[in-house]
Amino acid sequence: MMFDSLMTVSLTVATISAGIMAGVYFAFSAFIMRAFNQLGPVKATDAMNAINEVILHSWFMLLFFGSTLVYFVLLVAAIVNDDMTGRWWLLSAGLIYVFGMFILTAAFNVPLNNRLAKVQDYDTMKPELWAVYFKNWTRWNHVRGVCSLIAMMLSMSSLVLS
Repeated sequence: MMFDSLMTVSLTVATISAGIMAGVYFAFSAFIMRAFNQLGPVKATDAMNAINEVILHSWFMLLFFGSTLVYFVLLVAAIVNDDMTGRWWLLSAGLIYVFGMFILTAAFNVPLNNRLAKVQDYDTMKPELWAVYFKNWTRWNHVRGVCSLIAMMLSMSSLVLS
């Protein structure tokens, strides 16, 4: 009984967290990055670098790492409990979130951010740098946003079944 309550609370937290993350990524994909792009390469680079600095010291990091940890624990629970109700929904949600949101962010978006942060001399900055960053960063942001949304929907399905 205690395990069921803990699972329900954890799954509820994970579902809400994935929804918030999907919303953040949607905002960046739908209008923030496009607005930055309209500013031109130098202002866009400054704006994105400012966001990346602020985000590292914000509540977003707790949400980002905390939700990943919760989904990882739920994923392990789904792997080891083969008689769990809604197991396949939860297993799918955990895999999609941990790999599609967290691992892709670490593998693609963070290195792109780090490269952009190294821009110091705007006089020699090529406009193509921002164009490539904008295209690639936004593409991977779309993917992690969709993965967060799918994980949220699968988690909701698991909650309904439990």
